[in-house]
Amino acid sequence: MGYTIAEKILGQHSHRKVKAGDAAVCDIDFCFSQDGTSELVIDSFSSLGKKRVFDKQKFCITIDHSAPSPRLSISDIHQKLRRFSQEQGTLLFDAGCGICHQVIPEAGFILPGSLVVGADSHTCTYGALNAFACGFGSTDVAVALASGKNWFRVPQTVKLIVKGNLPKGVTAKDIILHIIGQLGANGCTYMAVEFSGPVIDSLGMDGRFTISNMAVEMGAKCALFCADEKTLRWLKKRTKRKFKAVGADRDADYKEIKEFDISKLSPQLACPHSVDNVVDIEKVLGTKIDLAYLGTCTNGRLGDLAQAAQILKERRVKPGVTFIVAAASKEIYLQAARLKILEVLSRAGAVVLPAGCGPCVGTHAGVPADKQTVISTANRNFKGRMGNPRASIFLGSPLTLAASAVEGKIADPRKYFADTRR
Repeated sequence: MGYTIAEKILGQHSHRKVKAGDAAVCDIDFCFSQDGTSELVIDSFSSLGKKRVFDKQKFCITIDHSAPSPRLSISDIHQKLRRFSQEQGTLLFDAGCGICHQVIPEAGFILPGSLVVGADSHTCTYGALNAFACGFGSTDVAVALASGKNWFRVPQTVKLIVKGNLPKGVTAKDIILHIIGQLGANGCTYMAVEFSGPVIDSLGMDGRFTISNMAVEMGAKCALFCADEKTLRWLKKRTKRKFKAVGADRDADYKEIKEFDISKLSPQLACPHSVDNVVDIEKVLGTKIDLAYLGTCTNGRLGDLAQAAQILKERRVKPGVTFIVAAASKEIYLQAARLKILEVLSRAGAVVLPAGCGPCVGTHAGVPADKQTVISTANRNFKGRMGNPRASIFLGSPLTLAASAVEGKIADPRKYFADTRR
């Protein structure tokens, strides 16, 4: 039998052929941590007795989850991260630069065929660039930081083929929510997931990042996309480094192959309090909302903000609804400003935050009140995710969020129509 993308990448980085189930010690191309995980990475690194990181060009820290700092204890942590970065000569993306999963690819650190580990569960986002990327615990990232290596159990691979014609008002976010709803939150535990098919091919990079980002929400070890012309154009703007894309063999051994026809798919919503509690929008239309959050590493890209702006142009958010917007990076923030997208959102009633995670993890800037209902473009909605276990969170697309913010209740974006292939 042939090899999957995951088997090939891990084989290349362990300098031998490997198959699913094998253990492999692999060279790491890049690793990182963020302000919620970096302190333990630094402490664990120090406990290993190492004085210098294995390669200062292959590690960075991002200050994004609680940025700017909302309280003294976090300010002290941020200072510790700044000192470590300065001492080691490693890159630091400070408060306002953006979210790790956006700024790291933008900076050209992620290449097709690369192996990336990060102290953040949504590291799988980089699979959109044909990289094997997965979240590690802080102590494991510290080992990679000290040695440039770590061990992996080669995962089995599930191939998901998405076909059909993308309906009006339906986006990449709806596709991945639908898939998670069908497979369940544990449906792909410790598996590599290869996304393919004509619908995947038709999506722009923003949409592919959205899908790859949420693969972990069905338990996946990593997500993997083939690199095509769209991938290469995206990378050409960001790096001059050479790379070799990795594709699966025609006779690759998959644990399972599943097909999804989305031709008749409605906008999807993940209902409280689980990401796999997914329904067609028709089942929850009219549910009152109090807070709408557009952003995160899932849907804080330029195409996402532009989609919301298409609906919100010359419209206002319903009185009583708090509408928060945070771009995924400063680059996106500035692009959105130049294109007047931020002006449209602001005039509609948005509170525009600095680039970063915003209220996604509930540490600052937008914690909902008791019994409030939130609609968010984020990737998780368990109790307490946004800082209050007595609030309820729906997850949806930027289009669904914008329509809902205008009406003050969960609303169908198809009546507003916007181009969804970004």
